Amino acid sequence: MTKPEMHDKAGGADILALLHGGKASVRAVAILEATKGLLVVLVGFGLFALIHRDVQAIAEEVVRAVHLNPASHLPRVFLDAMASVNDAKLWVMAASAMAYAIIRFIEAYGLWQQQMWAIWFGILTGCLYLPVEVYELFLSTSLLKILMLALNLLIVFWLALVRWQATHRGSN
Repeated sequence: MTKPEMHDKAGGADILALLHGGKASVRAVAILEATKGLLVVLVGFGLFALIHRDVQAIAEEVVRAVHLNPASHLPRVFLDAMASVNDAKLWVMAASAMAYAIIRFIEAYGLWQQQMWAIWFGILTGCLYLPVEVYELFLSTSLLKILMLALNLLIVFWLALVRWQATHRGSN
């Protein structure tokens, strides 16, 4: 085998052949994960750029630039949150963003290369977010939160289905 492919060790079943559009579907999930990683890298660099700067003043300028009333609820919450940010917190948030991005890139690489470990990794990382997403929905409901939960559930169930079908096909 010259190229690493998704094979189940038990039966040698080609996972990509198990579902219609298998290779394209796996690669679509890989692109989604890589995109999430790239967006978080950009956020991380933005956080690094704020170190040794007056974050409160920058936040106030952002609120003014988008023509929000600083006394209204959401801008006030944002400004209050930014008032407590210091360089140490920025370092932690930026480093956390970079670590998260690395995880997304590892998963994307594995899925793009059609590795079985990436299916397991995708199921695990996707399931880690489900309790948080459900909790957030209980706090407040929004279309974005519903869509994020639905997309995450779709990906986790699809990856689990790929794995389950590979296991059952290999045992037949």
